Amino acid sequence: MDTRTHTITLRVAALRDAMKKSAGVHACLVPSADPHLSEYLPERWQARQWLSGFTGSVATLVVTLDRAVLFADSRYWTQAEAELAGTGIELFKVNSAAATHFIDWIAEQLKRGESLAVDGQVLGLALAQQLRAAMLKAGITLRTELDLIEQIWEGRPGLPGAPVYEHLPPQATATRADKLAQVRAAMARHGASHHFISSVDDVAWLLNLRGADVSYNPVFIAHALLDAAGLTLFVAPGKIDAALRATLAKDGVSLADYAQAPAALAALPAAAAVLMDPRRVTLGLREAVAAGARVIEAINPSTLAKSRKTEAEARFVREAMEQDGAAMCEFYAWFEAALGKGERITELTIDERLSAARAKRPGFKGLSFSTIAGFNANGALPHYRATDEAHAVIEGDGLLLIDSGGQYLGGTTDITRVWQIGSITPAHRRDYTLVLKGTIALSRTCFPRGTLSPMLDAIARAPMWAHGLDYGHGTGHGVGYFMNVHEGPQSISKAVPDANMAMEPGMITSIEPGLYRPGQWGVRIENLVLNVALDTPEQGAFGEMLAFETLTLCPIDTRCIARELLNAEELAWLNQYHAEVRRRLQPLLSGAALDWLLLRTEAI
Repeated sequence: MDTRTHTITLRVAALRDAMKKSAGVHACLVPSADPHLSEYLPERWQARQWLSGFTGSVATLVVTLDRAVLFADSRYWTQAEAELAGTGIELFKVNSAAATHFIDWIAEQLKRGESLAVDGQVLGLALAQQLRAAMLKAGITLRTELDLIEQIWEGRPGLPGAPVYEHLPPQATATRADKLAQVRAAMARHGASHHFISSVDDVAWLLNLRGADVSYNPVFIAHALLDAAGLTLFVAPGKIDAALRATLAKDGVSLADYAQAPAALAALPAAAAVLMDPRRVTLGLREAVAAGARVIEAINPSTLAKSRKTEAEARFVREAMEQDGAAMCEFYAWFEAALGKGERITELTIDERLSAARAKRPGFKGLSFSTIAGFNANGALPHYRATDEAHAVIEGDGLLLIDSGGQYLGGTTDITRVWQIGSITPAHRRDYTLVLKGTIALSRTCFPRGTLSPMLDAIARAPMWAHGLDYGHGTGHGVGYFMNVHEGPQSISKAVPDANMAMEPGMITSIEPGLYRPGQWGVRIENLVLNVALDTPEQGAFGEMLAFETLTLCPIDTRCIARELLNAEELAWLNQYHAEVRRRLQPLLSGAALDWLLLRTEAI
């Protein structure tokens, strides 16, 4: 018997025993979440993975007394089917990452009078409100005071202990005092006396601090409570040394134990008006607020502020993109030469060599996510990760997809390229070119300032829609400044838009349409772009217009293109892009890497 599968079966059985002992709980909801609603979770809060064996970053698990179901979107279907095999856990395929099909499923499975348990400390407030309304309508009791996972997870990891450090000038272009003043001004506009922040990237941005508590994201586990006079940072003891504590104190920042955050909310004065972001705070923390205090639900001011990079930050991002592009040229020059000599290269080799090339670059601090190197069928898995146990050798013919990124003191990168290996077919070229057309179409788009970002999604999909094709993931996500590779509020996707998703100058977003043929190949071509002001012949008579400045600097493989599918404007964009890549990267390269750059940026 598969040991992992056997272990998963025992864990689910243990959960069911705990459900029965807890005053008759009939179902347990296990989201992919922590008390900060982070995308990437510290080990302590990887309960869904621990309980199901599914290692993808996003999914929701529901365990009833006789069924266990994992709800996952199309990015993870193939992976989930493989990892759930033999566990007894069913896969429910949902069509959108933001879907909440599990709520309807729970309402259908449970009878009136039965109960659902979910740990309120990791349940987002906005989701809790939706879940509570649905359960009330179905006559199902929602219990959020129970942490059943804590009862059964022996040896559960504790809080991460990596030290916190300062993000310093010149890359930190705004002072801590200036950011605090900016957020306090926003609090005043909301009529808030206090502001509670749980999202770790917001805390890190506001205080010009960074950490290493979460893989690939330079953040640390903490909450912050801000008022007109000061800020209390709730963080585990020992993570901030005496020197940094003294520096923070100069800006009115005091430290408290991480576990004291709920008590601090409970101790707020009756006249307090506390600003909380319902999408970035949990139900448990919302319920900790003193009964007499008023809660103002609105987006964190810091979320909006950090999404809009200043021109000073944009300059450092451009420098980081140049260093990142040079590292990739060095890697790809080595890769093609080694492949030509018949050296054995695997998907794991690609990860190692590309990471090593980035590590030599100035300002490099680490990867921004785990490298995805997928050859042929593995490229059809959008969130594939090669392992020692399962990986492909790069040999024969086909397409190689590489999605990777780096964290630099002056910016965060995320890029996907697809490369021809050996010979490829007309079908390969058709798929590749249709995806490229989508990337170019959106990259060339101009739009009114304030356009809701989901409205732009169809522009990238249209070239594929015309051929009856589509992809299951979003087209673009916001990117931080030496911060999380995924950030909001903007999202170029099929998400239901809200006012906070308005496109504003300074936002950095990915453009990454894709096309995936399970068991055959995948194509995704991704650049990061910056929202910049655009002068038009109408001189603003119809409002301020924005355009995209492409930030990412790396050749796009022209060998894969079906030339007849590109029109003159698309060809002009591609040749102009390659001319810019050559101009910016040429001074940073020499030898074989420079030769490779010149070859791969030749005009077509």
